[in-house]
Amino acid sequence: MKLSFVIPAFNEESYLADCLESILAQTRGLEASTEIIVVNNASCDRTREVALRYRGVRVVDEWRKGLTFARQAGFLASSGALIANVDADSRLTPGWVECVLRSFDENSKLVALSGPFIYYDLTGSQRIFVRVFYLVAWTMYAINRYVLRVGSMVQGGNFVVSRAALEQIGGFNLGISFYGEDTDIARRMNEVGDVLFTLDLKMFSSARRLKHEGMLKMAVRYSVNYFWTTFFKRPYTKDHVDIREGSNA
Repeated sequence: MKLSFVIPAFNEESYLADCLESILAQTRGLEASTEIIVVNNASCDRTREVALRYRGVRVVDEWRKGLTFARQAGFLASSGALIANVDADSRLTPGWVECVLRSFDENSKLVALSGPFIYYDLTGSQRIFVRVFYLVAWTMYAINRYVLRVGSMVQGGNFVVSRAALEQIGGFNLGISFYGEDTDIARRMNEVGDVLFTLDLKMFSSARRLKHEGMLKMAVRYSVNYFWTTFFKRPYTKDHVDIREGSNA
């Protein structure tokens, strides 16, 4: 089962190398075939050059700036049966690839697998706040999925989807620019198979957005958009601040 990594990257020259090295460390010598695609999403720094330093990493240029444009471009350029969507400021935790392949191998109905972030640049007390947030989020996910049966949950930047299922639902929703894009995928994927959010599939990530906009504010914003997208099929928040250039995008 081939695993394709798709990494959207807008002005990520400072973070991309660590992300790629964490993936390569787990995929070198792997029996299952893999590919790594970096989507250069209208970058004006050295993102493209950093990606091309790594043998076997392919760069796809998508000049329409936006997360879903980048994810869709990477998906269309990929060839794997599984598509791993990883953010450029993230790093795989030990055993991440093994967990993904085992989960899909054991459950033929699984179409999407996701898990939480571990923010490597937060203080201890801030990490406790994040853990509490994820426990609450997992509870809401369980209620929505198993009781109300309306949608599911994935963490943007740490989710793997079945190519066949993604094709079946028509790919990513290009009408959503940022907030709610992951919930929209979870909701639509849930209509064609199993969507699993597990605390076992953790991903290291930077907390730069949380620090920039405030942890409580971001927790509320993500929660509101999760519920809005789940029940009304569109995000409540349409715009977001791009922390890499300080402007609305």
